[in-house]
Amino acid sequence: MFKKALAVFMMIACLSGSYLVSAQDKIIDQIVAVVGSNIILKSDIEEMYRNNQAQGISSDGDMKCEILEDLLVEKLLVAEAQLDTNIVVTDSQINQQLDQRMQYFTKNLGSEQAVEAYFQKSIVEIKASLQEVIKNQLLTNQMRGTITGEVSITPAEVRYKVKNAKTEELPIVEPQVEYAQISFYPPISIEEENRIKARLREFKKRIEDGENFATLAVLYSEGPSAPNGGELGYMGRAQLDPSYAAVAFNLRGDRVSNVVKSDFGYHIIQLVDRRGEQVNTRHIILKPKPSTEALEDASTRLDSLASAIRQNKISFEDAALHYSADKNSRNGGGVAINPYTMSSKWKKQELDPDVSKILDQLNENEISDPFQTIDDKQRTVFKVVKLISRSKEHRANIQDDYQLLSDMYLQQKQEEALNKWISERQAKTYIRIDDSYVNCNFKFDNWIK
Repeated sequence: MFKKALAVFMMIACLSGSYLVSAQDKIIDQIVAVVGSNIILKSDIEEMYRNNQAQGISSDGDMKCEILEDLLVEKLLVAEAQLDTNIVVTDSQINQQLDQRMQYFTKNLGSEQAVEAYFQKSIVEIKASLQEVIKNQLLTNQMRGTITGEVSITPAEVRYKVKNAKTEELPIVEPQVEYAQISFYPPISIEEENRIKARLREFKKRIEDGENFATLAVLYSEGPSAPNGGELGYMGRAQLDPSYAAVAFNLRGDRVSNVVKSDFGYHIIQLVDRRGEQVNTRHIILKPKPSTEALEDASTRLDSLASAIRQNKISFEDAALHYSADKNSRNGGGVAINPYTMSSKWKKQELDPDVSKILDQLNENEISDPFQTIDDKQRTVFKVVKLISRSKEHRANIQDDYQLLSDMYLQQKQEEALNKWISERQAKTYIRIDDSYVNCNFKFDNWIK
């Protein structure tokens, strides 16, 4: 068995050119590990090391040893995933991940030019080098899901684990608040909407007459993409406002769309490129503004409603259901749901700063005066909020933090199942690691045999 595996290793080394010299930096590439019939090159580790640095990822240990072990585990998982007909990775999934990765690099390094300078490659070359990495990561994630998918935890298990845990083993829970809200949007006049649409039609005509779309976007667009000439980058339908996506995915060539209304405002759109189920578009967005009278009216009406709630003429829950414009909270009595955790509890840093400042001034069950803020779509909105609860920093307990504890112990069980699977695969798989990595402090013991 060993001789056969060694022969496979030698064949792979010959086919892959285990001692190829890079024309760019003259660093000798070499095979540093073999897992079954899969190889790991020194350049793989160096590339991931640079990727991690570009994304601001740090480590308290030896990052290159950690990367090697991640790749060893990945090779085990990928080999199994390739045998599972239920696991499929599409080109669209790979491209979406590629674009997200490139956007992250650009954000951290400042520009596409800075990314190219950092990696000493063009954007096209960087994407090409990342394709196989991302494909393997997607296969790995699906395989992990298959291995841990049947793992569950019962309330009785959670109670048992908490009862038998040492105090220091229970996580510290940061201060959190629960709150409810009622939202009013000042109405936008028809005259203001018509003014905005007419302005965008004027821009469209100027572009069709020869002016540059990107230049007009820089000068006039009211969205965060304006400095980039209105360009959004590659996005799928789910990442775009439905009204925007419906038009963007039907554009052809460099034609400019008619005026499009979305939850964010009014747009004209131009297609930059389409790649499978993703489009890269540029747009000019203008946002209609409520009049001074509309702002005052919204604040006054909301103040009257808050007074009625305080006088017990209507409950906060009924007021939210019948009058709040917030679709996400009104059916739940106005209770705001944290999109990061899908629970009603919020850490201070997760709150909108304007909301956080108001909640800091309230006692439990107290209702605020109306205040003006900006929603997640950058629209002006008036709110009143009610503080439901405020917890202090504490050790997690069953009564207050059951979901947190359940998730933590479930994750532990899933990790145990995955570790068991890896250990079993290690014993059944030919593995060879170069001597230069034998002193790595690996998490799993049986990489070096």
